[in-house]
Amino acid sequence: ADALAAVVGTTGPVPVIALSGGRLPAWVGSLDLVIALSLSGRAEGAVAIAAEAGRRGASLLTVGGADSPLQQVCERFRGAHVPLPQPDRSATSAATSRTALWSLLTPAMTACDRLGLLPEGGMGSSTDMAAVADALDEEAEVCRVGSESFVNPAKSLALQLDGSVPVILGDSQLAAVAARRAASVISRTARVPAVHGALPDDAGDIVATFGGPFAASSIDDLFADPFLDGPSGTALRLLLLDLQDGIGFDAVRSLAERSGVKVTQVQANLVEELDDPQRLERPVRIQTPLQHFARVVARVDFAATYLALASGIDPALSPHVAELRDSLRQ
Repeated sequence: ADALAAVVGTTGPVPVIALSGGRLPAWVGSLDLVIALSLSGRAEGAVAIAAEAGRRGASLLTVGGADSPLQQVCERFRGAHVPLPQPDRSATSAATSRTALWSLLTPAMTACDRLGLLPEGGMGSSTDMAAVADALDEEAEVCRVGSESFVNPAKSLALQLDGSVPVILGDSQLAAVAARRAASVISRTARVPAVHGALPDDAGDIVATFGGPFAASSIDDLFADPFLDGPSGTALRLLLLDLQDGIGFDAVRSLAERSGVKVTQVQANLVEELDDPQRLERPVRIQTPLQHFARVVARVDFAATYLALASGIDPALSPHVAELRDSLRQ
């Protein structure tokens, strides 16, 4: 929902409101379209919102599991339902939901395109979505398991994140969505807590951490012996998600470098550790911010998985999440 609002809301002729549960705004009625997304089709928030939209006479599009409560609500109010394969109800279903971004987003984006909410051939259009699919295929190829870390940008990113507390900053509305997802996937997949934000409003919150207990200046000891004393401690790693050629990062990046905080910049065609003279560049065909977004999201997803595996963690299984889910169902 956040990605759709970021893409359509900036260029479309109508406002797009993203909700995660709760109630529909009071003004929603027969002239509005409500899109409800749930991979399983059983999420209570999505089902409740779809039912409320139907009662108000709004047009309804749902995306989720076949023969699910969401589809039943949609059919009751004569909406359009896009069925998705039902995820396994085992513990691995949480991992399935983390990989379903494009399965959920593509039908919603296609609907907006056909309704004339997107400029022809522009970001989010059918042409752009086809290019996004190609970009994801290319990213999967360069980040594949068999690729060595010195030529695999996702493995390089995982090595840089290892042993650090990621502080993630995006440079646009769409990058803010990528930053939020990056923090979520790093936490859920690699079990590493992460902070996220976006320019310009969250810059103060991000740079404030440079003077805290995890800053490099408060951890590094020039006389420490890593073999005798062990690791010096967990330090911050500023992760910049660049969807606009890094235009707004200069001040934050400079402050991080002066504070001894290591910086990694993730771009659609570049993962660069700024304090490393060896820079990895790979020319790619980029046309729209959505293609930038797709590549950056995929790269962080791969990196989180590699980080989990390197730590001896099964990225598909989270017993604590499964226990929480079971307790909430009782």
